[in-house]
Amino acid sequence: MSQAASLKALITGSNLRQLSGPVLVALILSMMVLPLPPFLLDVFFTFNIALSIIVMLVAMYTRHALEFSVFPTVLLVTTLLRLSLNVASSRVVLLEGHTGPEAAGRVIEAFGHFLVGGNTAVGIVVFVILTVINFVVITKGAGRIAEVGARFTLDAMPGKQMAIDADLNAGLIGEEEARKRRRTVAEEADFYGAMDGASKFVRGDAVAGILIMLINIVGGLIVGVLQHNMDIGRAAHNYTLLTIGDGLVAQLPALIISIAAGLVVSRVGGDQDLSQQLLGQVFADPRALALTAAILGTLGLIPGMPNLVFLLLAAAMGGGAYLMIKSRREKEIKPAAAAAAASAAQAAAVAEPVDASWSDVTPVDVLGLEVGYRLIPLVDKGQDGELLKRIRGLRKKFAQDIGFLVTPVHIRDNLELKPSAYRILLKGVEIGAGEAHPGNLMAINPGRVSGTLPGRPTTDPAFGLPAVWIDAALREQAHALGYTVVDCATVVATHLNHLLLSNASALLGRQETQALLDHVAKDQAKLVEDLVPKLLPLATLQRVLQNLLDEGVPIRDTRSILETLAEHAARTQDAQELTAQVRITLARAIVQQLFPGNGEISVMVLDTVLERMLAQALAGGGDGSALEPGLADRLLQETAQAVRTQEDMGLPPVLLVQASLRWVLSRFLRRSVPTLNVLSNAEVPDTRVIKFSAFIGGKS
Repeated sequence: MSQAASLKALITGSNLRQLSGPVLVALILSMMVLPLPPFLLDVFFTFNIALSIIVMLVAMYTRHALEFSVFPTVLLVTTLLRLSLNVASSRVVLLEGHTGPEAAGRVIEAFGHFLVGGNTAVGIVVFVILTVINFVVITKGAGRIAEVGARFTLDAMPGKQMAIDADLNAGLIGEEEARKRRRTVAEEADFYGAMDGASKFVRGDAVAGILIMLINIVGGLIVGVLQHNMDIGRAAHNYTLLTIGDGLVAQLPALIISIAAGLVVSRVGGDQDLSQQLLGQVFADPRALALTAAILGTLGLIPGMPNLVFLLLAAAMGGGAYLMIKSRREKEIKPAAAAAAASAAQAAAVAEPVDASWSDVTPVDVLGLEVGYRLIPLVDKGQDGELLKRIRGLRKKFAQDIGFLVTPVHIRDNLELKPSAYRILLKGVEIGAGEAHPGNLMAINPGRVSGTLPGRPTTDPAFGLPAVWIDAALREQAHALGYTVVDCATVVATHLNHLLLSNASALLGRQETQALLDHVAKDQAKLVEDLVPKLLPLATLQRVLQNLLDEGVPIRDTRSILETLAEHAARTQDAQELTAQVRITLARAIVQQLFPGNGEISVMVLDTVLERMLAQALAGGGDGSALEPGLADRLLQETAQAVRTQEDMGLPPVLLVQASLRWVLSRFLRRSVPTLNVLSNAEVPDTRVIKFSAFIGGKS
């Protein structure tokens, strides 16, 4: 019973489809050794012709070569099918050829009589011509294209892989899209390599067809004369006619398959199939049709020429060119008329003086980028500006890393700027500016270069590192000397990304906060409903999130943030206290961001005496302005020195203090030491080992 169930499962659904390939190959191979009756030969010859037509039509409607990636295997199977049919038909021809031209089936007889009129000489000539066309012209050309395509694809693979990695690092694509593109690049190389080898199948098939024809003719004469006592003339007529019919019925599908191979490998990239490309590129220009019509009309007027045919085709092409020109003019007139009407309406509106209205008040863009005229191609949609792609990728990466979607960047040209200058605005106020020179590269000195480069000295606008603008030809030399080389679009995008991260809290407005809540409510509706506005106003939530962003803490874990606020909002509405509670909840993520892994954390600490003095001075609250000036100056100087020492050792500058001092010291010290991170004792997970690397206010 179990065997029957297994057999039933094997022949149903997808298993049946999996069996179709092996069964087909087994049938093809069996035709070489098992005798086939004439009727089955007719069926298989007809199937071979139908299969070749299907393959050619699929090749014509294919937009990209990889859409028909199984074609090399199809080429092998169809070649094997033709050779098996040749062997099977040769067996029947030699065994039954003495009975007449119909001995090998109706298909071979039809090709022998109908296509060549029963004339063996004509049949041989037609067969040889078809074989030469297939072997010398189509197959050889397709094989050469496949060979060159495989070589160029392999040569271009490193560049394509680097381009994919660059797009991935810039945030333009995700990991899944990068894997898909890498897989496509590898499949292209495999496809053209397979096509280069598969074209040898068809060439070998053509040679085998000629040899099979000669063997069948000579073998037929021997069998007919010696075994069946036929006279030489009758034997030559019967066996030659059957052989020619057999050869033609095999060479026609072979020619069709070869044409399909040529169509697949000769296609140039595009999103249109062959018919659309032909109509859109060959017959799309009315000037070419009009000139062709004029030439054909001139030839048609010459005496002795087939005037009717030439003049008929000239009239058809001339009429087509006229209709195309008329259609284009109508399409151009309609937009022009609409534009003229709009201009007239605008002129009429301008002619009448209109009083000022609220429409004259334009809101200030949250984020703006103004560029000089030389940088316009980088941000022009019509020219597929590279900087536009980078900015889209930056917004996506910012949303993934920080936790909310930043407002779009409004880009405009500013003729008041220098031609290669740009500036970045936040709510109408400039927060960054720089210059970028299209066609040149910026070589940034990370601090350990081994030489100098000729060019225009400058400073990296994002991080203030020394740099130089160099010619694109010096890229490899700059890499060899240890420089970091980037193009001008990357310079602007990196600067913009740095400013986005530095001003994340200012970018989180009331509207962005509400949008973030709406997004979270899709999965955590009850949590959002219970918190805002029942327990906490939206403004307070915004202030807490801004406090976190001010100190570089991402707000990706929105669920933990909202749950912590819901737990403590009934006790206090103070944004500072709520922020401290949220930081304790996010402690693992904060420490992980500063000290990746699970090893020990090296931090700076305050001297016990200094910490006690600060606690007494700040007992009444405040932001550090209540400190005695001498104490404040000493604290700033020693902290700056400790931060420099920490950075020289390759350690993140982190100061560990008691919880009551954390917020005040963070705001006070960050003004002079922006890279400093201040943690409280409560924010360090119990699983991390603390190591004191420096003491501020005491001996290190």
